[in-house]
Amino acid sequence: MVMKFYQHILALAFAVKEINENPNILTNVTLGFHIYENYYNERLTYQTTLELFFKSHFFVPNYKCHSQENLIAVIGGINQESSLYMADILDLFKIPQLTYGSFATEENDEIFSFYRMVPNEAHHYTGILQLLLHFGWTWVGLLAMDDHSGEHFLQTLETLLYRNGICLAFSEKIPTKTPMVHFDDFANLIPDIHIYVTDRKISTVILYGDSRTMITLNTYLMLRNLVCNDTGSKVWILTAQIDFTLTGMQRFWDFHFFHGAISFTIHSHELPGFRTFLPDPKAYGAEENGFLKFFWEQAFDCTFINSEEFPEINGACTGEEKLGSLPREVFEMGMSGHSYSIYNGVYAVAHALHTVYSSRSNFRRRKSGKRSESQELQPWQIPPLSECNAHCRAGSQKKKKEGEKFCCYDCSRCPRGKISNKKDMDDCVECPGGEYPSKDQDRCLPRRLNFLSYEEPLGISLTSTVISFFLITAFVLTTFQKHKDTPIVKANNRDITYALLVSLLLCFLCSLLFLGEPNKVTCFLRQSAFAIIFTMAVSCVLAKTVTVVVAFMATKPGSSMRKWVGKRMTNFIVLSCSLIQAGICVVWLGTSPPFPDFDTHSMNEEIVLECNEGSVIMFYIVLGYMGLLSLISLTVAFFARKLPDSFNEAKFITFSMLVFCSVWVSFVPTYLSTKGKSMVAVEIFSILASSAGLLGCIFFPKCYVILMKPELNKKEQLVRRKK
Repeated sequence: MVMKFYQHILALAFAVKEINENPNILTNVTLGFHIYENYYNERLTYQTTLELFFKSHFFVPNYKCHSQENLIAVIGGINQESSLYMADILDLFKIPQLTYGSFATEENDEIFSFYRMVPNEAHHYTGILQLLLHFGWTWVGLLAMDDHSGEHFLQTLETLLYRNGICLAFSEKIPTKTPMVHFDDFANLIPDIHIYVTDRKISTVILYGDSRTMITLNTYLMLRNLVCNDTGSKVWILTAQIDFTLTGMQRFWDFHFFHGAISFTIHSHELPGFRTFLPDPKAYGAEENGFLKFFWEQAFDCTFINSEEFPEINGACTGEEKLGSLPREVFEMGMSGHSYSIYNGVYAVAHALHTVYSSRSNFRRRKSGKRSESQELQPWQIPPLSECNAHCRAGSQKKKKEGEKFCCYDCSRCPRGKISNKKDMDDCVECPGGEYPSKDQDRCLPRRLNFLSYEEPLGISLTSTVISFFLITAFVLTTFQKHKDTPIVKANNRDITYALLVSLLLCFLCSLLFLGEPNKVTCFLRQSAFAIIFTMAVSCVLAKTVTVVVAFMATKPGSSMRKWVGKRMTNFIVLSCSLIQAGICVVWLGTSPPFPDFDTHSMNEEIVLECNEGSVIMFYIVLGYMGLLSLISLTVAFFARKLPDSFNEAKFITFSMLVFCSVWVSFVPTYLSTKGKSMVAVEIFSILASSAGLLGCIFFPKCYVILMKPELNKKEQLVRRKK
């Protein structure tokens, strides 16, 4: 039992006694009360609340016993947790609940039965801020109990202090339900608090909680002080909910580190006759009054015994002890703020009942010649709230009703992409760039990052495909080098064949630049590297096709095309086409290069990490030039497909360029219609598909002849086929 709270019981009893003795209020009605203790336990709180309705202690639904004891209202509890647990049941039966503690009110705004006897806790925040600014305390610490109220206090005050230029040295929570038996339990309660307490730079500590918080902190600091006697000079600022209470052996401890503490308090007023109402064991009989007996023994550290049986026992309670001799931390003679709130709560209930009975009596008198039967007052007959309409909940906004008063409005759901996190908001708001609305549109959630990574299944599949094609191309190149002196390799310019295979190797590798999180290097290189390498590959194909045409035309008698036969023409085609594309890329990178960017508009729940192309025009000029070369190669190969050629290379080139052009023609609409990582995957697939088309259509038939039909890879076979 917290001895200081015994005054709460006395204030309740004193108020009921005054009302029952007052002839001007609740005539012929007697108020009574029941007192229950919940020991800050959730289960016990629910049980004691139910016992208010089922006084036989047997919870039988739809039966009401002890009807002469009519429950009208409940006063309590002193902290938010107990009050909300009680409200879960009281609100179902429409029983008003008058709370006398000061705490956060967000969760009880929608509860019908809640009535607060103290001002909103938000006023404490303003008072604390003004106090800190007045004294210039800009380096402070925060301590709060570890529950919902403490979390709300820390979040609210941290923001408020930051906006006003006050820095936090620390922000810690004090558990209130941790069982502590040994010193080590207290030492581990708040691992770093002794560091903060002994830091002389931190001269101000703000403490939020209730009586349990103060008892726990008292014990912890006292035991810690026995080890390191250097807590320094501290100014403790206590919120109104905290009562400086001492229990048991704490009364004999020295709490010099709390000297000079500044405490906010709940309004109180001295009541005439209250001091004379304070208990006297001899007058009231401590043996018959369990509350008084227990309190007296705890407060004066004595025991009530039978003096006739044990006349010389030390430590016996005599009843001559004086309450005024007790420290204020144990018992206050004056009316405390919480006790005064309880006193006012009893009177609020009494006046409400008096008004109801008076109104009913006047109504019966106005009914001529009729007698209405006496009706028992029911809790749900308390006047309802007078509102034009229900509040608009979070996730919706107010919509004005035409021709109605401003307090009458409809509620409409927030538009797509907007939220409202409070009730009765006039307009919904958009989430910041890094967040998106929840399903109920009542809060903003952080967006996920979207990019094609190596670790996800699609990235792994593409990487495996790239490596596979690279190894196949390397095998083809090795095969051609090993059989470089054979006719099928020497035919149609062996050097251009090698250049084409190397270009395809690089084409497969450059697709890896599109995987992973975009950065400055990959964004700068990937499109330009892809364009130049692919242009070189297409130029090699074009050179091979032109070589076939020129070689055939040079065989005619008197043809002037003989001077073009050889490496000079093919080298010119490859270099000139590649240098033109390289020049376009240099202009692009020099004027408006690609860079990493965030796309917050394409997808609602994700932020797309992408490479901004810088200049979209230059990007499509690069693609257009590559497409033009591909179209020229396809046209030349198509007309040369029927020319006599020992190995049918013109036909293979025609088919390969047809595959190549088909892939990139379908790429453009697909690329423009996709978003996020899908867009990158489309481009990688196009690179791999077109490169694989060139590799397969041009080189696989030759590899088949080299490896599987070596008898066809001979000069005699070539001459025989020509004949």
